[in-house]
Amino acid sequence: MIEHDPYRALYIHIPFCAHRCAYCDFATSAVPGDAAEVGEYIERLILDIRRASKAGDLASIETVYIGGGTPSHVGSKHLSNLLYTLGVSMNLTTEVECSMEANPESLTPELVRDIYALGVNRLSIGVQSFDDGILRTVDRVHDGQAARAAVAMARERFDNVSIDLMCGIPGQTPDMFLSDVSEAVRLGVAHVSVYPLSIEEGTPFDRLVEEGRMRDANQDEEALMMGMAPNVLEPEGFHRYEVASYARDGFECRHNKAYWTGVPYLGLGVSAVTMDQDASHRVRVQDGAVVDELDRRQMVVEDLMMRMRMAQGVSEEELRAAALLVPRALEVFHSLVRDRLVRKEEGRYRPTLGGWLLGNEVYGRIYELAP
Repeated sequence: MIEHDPYRALYIHIPFCAHRCAYCDFATSAVPGDAAEVGEYIERLILDIRRASKAGDLASIETVYIGGGTPSHVGSKHLSNLLYTLGVSMNLTTEVECSMEANPESLTPELVRDIYALGVNRLSIGVQSFDDGILRTVDRVHDGQAARAAVAMARERFDNVSIDLMCGIPGQTPDMFLSDVSEAVRLGVAHVSVYPLSIEEGTPFDRLVEEGRMRDANQDEEALMMGMAPNVLEPEGFHRYEVASYARDGFECRHNKAYWTGVPYLGLGVSAVTMDQDASHRVRVQDGAVVDELDRRQMVVEDLMMRMRMAQGVSEEELRAAALLVPRALEVFHSLVRDRLVRKEEGRYRPTLGGWLLGNEVYGRIYELAP
């Protein structure tokens, strides 16, 4: 580990679900919420939180994200113990954004009440779709009615409710996707994340594609649906602040923005990544092993690339400062403007709609500056 700037974001990973979906390649496993291994894992997390607090690593935390897996799956008792420990181990005030992921099948009024009382102030629900047929296709264990009920339940306590929606699913038409987006607006959520289906190696979906029993993800269809989402969301008061995320004013996910803006973060739990940095080095560590190490030049390039995931993009001042270390940065950004993947306005370089849809092209060109 290097001597590093203070951590300002904390991620806590809970690797358990009621059911492992056919498209999932995350570090998670399907076990009963009351299984002994769940209790043992939560106890280890509690010890990790206490150690981090004693080391001073939680003193500057501004955002917390409890993800998985499905944190709500482990139930109110385990989550209450975890959140209580967190509350006495750091300055968990209402100014700290504390997000938690949940799935409809494991969200209950009691759990909503308990986590709200213990400091969670943002709830992210894995809906994916409100269409029962689509939910069966992606191997979810909840139906559309359960998803609607979960959002309504969450909104009884939380102003800041987010849902995930998926597009490009086999059998899903653009109209079906737009119906899901419209339903999210009708239910009154404050934040919507839209993700294209990705067929990951080694998943059941990957095997179905290899066997010819399911078609591969269609990038053109996914791009079409991703491009349609703002047509519903923007007239309803949502703005796109990140490539896959839309929010009402004041409800952007500050934790996600921390990842895109080079904020040091601490990860606790299996597979969670920690990012340490100082003025000249950046190191990512996962399960005790260094998985990424950048020098100052590479840090600058990564920061440019990550900022272009966001609507605010890169300022002229930031680009000029980067060009002192990476002179070709100016040339690359000018070429992105020329190719209409980026627009320059009000002193900032921002992604165009084409840049959003062809994000890998934008990020790839910038990343090539790193060596």
